[in-house]
Amino acid sequence: MIQLIVSVLLYFVIFFGIAFILNMLLRRTWLMAFIYPIIVIIIIDGIATTDYFTSPGESFSLLGDKLISLTPVDITMLSSGLVGTIVSGIVVKYLRKSGYQMF
Repeated sequence: MIQLIVSVLLYFVIFFGIAFILNMLLRRTWLMAFIYPIIVIIIIDGIATTDYFTSPGESFSLLGDKLISLTPVDITMLSSGLVGTIVSGIVVKYLRKSGYQMF
């Protein structure tokens, strides 16, 4: 149980930080929220990304099997990363509205 709490917190903080930095550098508020599912696929699947282009049928079938076999704990951890990217977008929008020039 403690590992779950720590993992959820770590995923939230890590992806909040990455999204915040990307928002500052690229000035695209919701970019990381759209990229996050791709990152999750890379974390989950365990196969090379080029396999999706060279043998798509087998790769997507394997990805589907991996997605179905996720446990609620895994889903909770990965969802906390998505929440971190969304909160980062909200924070950046608020900071921009408050007048911070660098955001």
